[in-house]
Amino acid sequence: MKTVWVNVDPWDKKLVTTALEGGADAVMVPRGCADKVRELGRITVIAPDGDLVPGEDVFFLTVKGQEDEGKVLEISARGPVVVDTPDWSIIPLENLVAQKARVATRVSTLEEAKTALTILEHGVWGVVADTRDPGELKAMLSAIRSSGSKTELTVAEITGVRAVGMGERVCVDTCTSMGRGQGMLVGNASSGLFLVHAESLENPYVAARPFRVNAGAVHAYTRTPSGRTTYLSELCAGDEVLVVDWQGNAQPAVVGRVKIEKRPLLLVTGRAGDQEISAILQNAETIRLVAEDGSAVTVVALEPGHKVLAAVEEGGRHFGYKIEETIQEK
Repeated sequence: MKTVWVNVDPWDKKLVTTALEGGADAVMVPRGCADKVRELGRITVIAPDGDLVPGEDVFFLTVKGQEDEGKVLEISARGPVVVDTPDWSIIPLENLVAQKARVATRVSTLEEAKTALTILEHGVWGVVADTRDPGELKAMLSAIRSSGSKTELTVAEITGVRAVGMGERVCVDTCTSMGRGQGMLVGNASSGLFLVHAESLENPYVAARPFRVNAGAVHAYTRTPSGRTTYLSELCAGDEVLVVDWQGNAQPAVVGRVKIEKRPLLLVTGRAGDQEISAILQNAETIRLVAEDGSAVTVVALEPGHKVLAAVEEGGRHFGYKIEETIQEK
């Protein structure tokens, strides 16, 4: 998920309110205005008297040539760098993105924001919305926050389904209503995660809960918007999980509640190419995986040969971070 800051220097109460309502990550304000922001809502303040102090936590640099790019790379190891590129707007940013620098760039229109966030496909680390028009700012924040990201999904063939007895499973109730083909990525190993469908479908057993994913056993992994994995049992209210649909469109969802209860469980195994995948899920009709066309397939009807969607990766994870290391998970 990209970082979005809003420049509110000089002070403008309407812009701060728009930033808060639009889900901005921080606002940049003049000295003496930090308390004014806090009176309006909770948000990170970038100011000499704010939460992040320019020159100490956040840095600003104008890039006019390759020598300046080197300075940005050096400084970005200490904190985010807001770069200005007066002569060239794209090439310096491409160079910095390619070298994985933590940089943000100023944008004044939605089109500029879209360009910055798609440079070399990955985009810059973040943008600083720099407009005095609350309407333009609202449009930028709405488009950026709704655009989400893409997660590469592949087709996995089910190889086995068997009951494994009782255990504790996790229901994740989010602050997002999910629809057809949407859910969370869940698996026994970080290298292979099934797309588990949200409880958004009507059925004769219980009412639909479009905000809920009955995700799996307490030990299982799921993906977060930062690209990390986390154990389902570690999730709590206020955390973020990654919601993915059958086409790979991904967006963050805030966790509102987590329920852990003892239930009968199934071990579901599959294969995607040479990659083995498995997950332990609740043994119930309302637990579903996602087929290639976005339809939901209940786990109690799964049989070897069925095709479902999954996310696979090489390498392993260390404290949730992807690393290139020889790791075997069985």
